[in-house]
Amino acid sequence: MIGLVVSTAACRGTNLFRQYEYEEDVYLSLDGSATVYVNGSLAALNALRGTSFDPNARVDTEAVRAYYTSPVTRVSGRVSQSRRSGRRFVHVRVDTSDIRRLSEAPPFAWSTYQFKPDGNLYLYLQTVGKGAGQDTGYVGWTGREVVAFRLHLPSKIRHHNTLGVESRGNILVWEQPLTDRLRGVPLTLDARMDQQSILYRTLWLFGATFLAVAIAFAVLIWWVMRTRT
Repeated sequence: MIGLVVSTAACRGTNLFRQYEYEEDVYLSLDGSATVYVNGSLAALNALRGTSFDPNARVDTEAVRAYYTSPVTRVSGRVSQSRRSGRRFVHVRVDTSDIRRLSEAPPFAWSTYQFKPDGNLYLYLQTVGKGAGQDTGYVGWTGREVVAFRLHLPSKIRHHNTLGVESRGNILVWEQPLTDRLRGVPLTLDARMDQQSILYRTLWLFGATFLAVAIAFAVLIWWVMRTRT
């Protein structure tokens, strides 16, 4: 299980030496659909989202699945779990057909989402507001814990406000100290991207290259045949 978690984190562009108490990974499509991976300790879920999971008991994965299931969200695959620093963590994949309605699901109700055309670009704007602020008692936090919100965007990024946090390719990362998140300090995720997907551009480039090669090959055959006559 530990190997799987590390491998998954590497694929998502996470710094392997950076451990987050809570994180949301959003994989966005240009049609507005999205997949959200949530990784967090039960203690963080209780404090930030107001859940009542027992942080000392074995994870009730069916209860976690039920919590993340709503009219606008669906849990895909199994809910997995791990343990770190003496705390239990859960890992959930959530699918939604419209990122703009994600705030209708209780686990994501602390955020507002916008995804719309902005001139010749697309605008993604998410504001993470105040959490539940629930007292969890002593759970072993040291004050150095960090939360993260990560965006995997489908097209070339033209603008973002990550403010120096390491980002790469089409992946953007926003971080916030857990202490700030517990106090409800707002966090705004602002990104602008092309309206054409990276995959479409790649396929178009591949097709154009293939056509150019085919034309060159046809011209070569024509020239060879002509010189022999």
